[in-house]
Amino acid sequence: MHVLVAGATGYLGRFLCAEYARRGHHVTALVRDSRRAKGVADLLIQAEATQPQSLGGVMDGIDLVVSALGITRQADGLGYQEVDYQANLNLLREAERAGVGRFAYIHVLNAEAMAGVPLVDAKAAFVAALQDSDMPETVIAPTGYFSDMGDILKMAQAGRVWLFGEGTQRLNPIHGADLASAVADATDAGQRWLDIGGPDVMTQDAIARAAFAALGTAPRVTYLPDAVRKAILAALPILPRRISGPARFFLTALGMDMVAPRYGTRHLAEDFRDGR
Repeated sequence: MHVLVAGATGYLGRFLCAEYARRGHHVTALVRDSRRAKGVADLLIQAEATQPQSLGGVMDGIDLVVSALGITRQADGLGYQEVDYQANLNLLREAERAGVGRFAYIHVLNAEAMAGVPLVDAKAAFVAALQDSDMPETVIAPTGYFSDMGDILKMAQAGRVWLFGEGTQRLNPIHGADLASAVADATDAGQRWLDIGGPDVMTQDAIARAAFAALGTAPRVTYLPDAVRKAILAALPILPRRISGPARFFLTALGMDMVAPRYGTRHLAEDFRDGR
């Protein structure tokens, strides 16, 4: 099978390329800058998904498109509607033209509960377009990545972790390699939707304490009233988009449980020890 991975140089994209290659598939990585993508896949195609004219012919002969394309923290002047929605829509339209067999997209868990958050709204709009298409789809909604938890480890390294409320919100983030395996399982099975998380359901407080344990230091956790989180959210729209965009997503997600069916073998506490 010929698989094209969009967003191939991101945290998850690299694991997706490796997983499909491990399963014996021919992998093409769609990248903006081939200099950043050495060794990622069998074939690199440099194109800009926000510019549909650059995509002509790139999916000819492709059986499966897997898109992990989206804005996280990068600041290149583009917005969520331009990337998370429109760039993915451009990929979908080219996939339709080329007769691709299936389009898989990495979404986010609890999108309905986060309506009004620009990043989530853009992703949800693309999912709606994908589901309206005649293209067979697989939508994967993960709880969050181990890489997202790196901010907690950094706070612990600095000596103190700050949490909102009592730190009782629960989540089970997933390692990129485990998520890539779950994505490949889902596309192999023709599954239309998959909510997915890692093997360990932990409170935010437990994650903070796991970070200190990995460092071998005594836990120092400060709990801020949840009203502070809500006040920051209310003030974020006046800040530049490159700051307010990711902050609105992460602060909204921090206010709810992000728990999905458990999958994988990699544990966050071990990842903290490896990354300390």
